[in-house]
Amino acid sequence: MALIKSVKGKKPQFGNDCFFAENATIIGEVETGDNCSFWFNSVVRGDVHYIKMGNYVNVQDGACIHCTYQTHPTTIGNYVSIAHNAIVHGCIIKDNVLIGMGAIVMDGCIIESNSIVAAGAVLLENTHVESGSVYAGIPAKKVKDIDPERLEGTVKRISQAYPTYASWIDKEEI
Repeated sequence: MALIKSVKGKKPQFGNDCFFAENATIIGEVETGDNCSFWFNSVVRGDVHYIKMGNYVNVQDGACIHCTYQTHPTTIGNYVSIAHNAIVHGCIIKDNVLIGMGAIVMDGCIIESNSIVAAGAVLLENTHVESGSVYAGIPAKKVKDIDPERLEGTVKRISQAYPTYASWIDKEEI
């Protein structure tokens, strides 16, 4: 079972049908919706402020979600994928968003719905990602609008697929 710990009496609260890899770590004031998944070596630390997630959020292998003491909680909407080794810190991510592999989202960022932060992108503090756009680069900037097919075929498909992937994991120990 994942490492799940309370901090100063605040214990993580999970919705229905969530998946936890054995070495995922979730601590403190973390609240999730339904059908969320926490994959291998992911870390979600609600120790210095709160982290709230909607439904169908997947925190993929090696991803880290944190916040900043007293100033920046982290809020994540519905149908959000935090890809492998991404860092999400003290920000707001709205619905239907893909945070690409290895991306970094810093304090005060707001990522509007129906958006993609490309793999390896670095969103500097207080960056505002427009709805329906793709941001890429270091520092990340808008590179294009997202087309409706990409939104349905990538962003929504990935977030909806992760509960299925979790069901494939054998429950028995080897």
